[in-house]
Amino acid sequence: MVNDDDGTARAASRGTVDARRVENAGESRAKDSGGSGTKGPGDGKAKGRPRGRPRSFDRETVLEKALLAFWEHGYEATSVSDLTRVMDIGAPSLYAAFGDKRSLFEEVVRVYGTGHGSFTDRALAEEPTARAAVERTLREAATAYTEPGHPHGCLVVHAAMNCSDAEVEQSLRDRRNANIAAFESRIRADVAAGVLPPDTDAAALARHVGVMVQGMSQQARDGASREELEAVAKIAMTIWPRTGTHTG
Repeated sequence: MVNDDDGTARAASRGTVDARRVENAGESRAKDSGGSGTKGPGDGKAKGRPRGRPRSFDRETVLEKALLAFWEHGYEATSVSDLTRVMDIGAPSLYAAFGDKRSLFEEVVRVYGTGHGSFTDRALAEEPTARAAVERTLREAATAYTEPGHPHGCLVVHAAMNCSDAEVEQSLRDRRNANIAAFESRIRADVAAGVLPPDTDAAALARHVGVMVQGMSQQARDGASREELEAVAKIAMTIWPRTGTHTG
């Protein structure tokens, strides 16, 4: 009985060792081939392959949805859960694709500036005089701020309302002031060229344009129609100084 027990024990031991050899060989082949065999955590994964599922949404489409949410509710009142709901993506996908809420908003503002809010830049670039650029800006603002299909007013103006994020508020303020500075630069150029009187207060006149544009944005939010805003724009242009034969 002792010999039988010892023999059985030795056979069992040899069986265990053989099984381990087979298992180790299988693991080695699996690592070499990157495929079959017994795999531990991480075995068989191609090096350099990104983790997680690839994004399955169109970036421009979801950005436009985020833009409309921020435009309607402002930066502060639009939560990440609001964004994931309207964008129809999960929070991990949002963070992976756009970073945090502030980074997403910054991208949205850039998109707005090249799309819905681009009429000011176009007017400044395409019109021959400051007066013509301002008149066109106010006229197109009346249309852009009231057209259907998106929130009324200007995103860069409205999104700053009740904003407690100092960096976001400053960024939007800088954008609004940059527009005023651009108008002032054009006005000064027209003064130098004799298109406007030499005593024209370029800074005050440019600030007047800013007041009109931002005020029209709020009026549109409050329900003013395109026609009403166009009438306001027409009155605003009556204060514009003229000189010589230039009509701008």
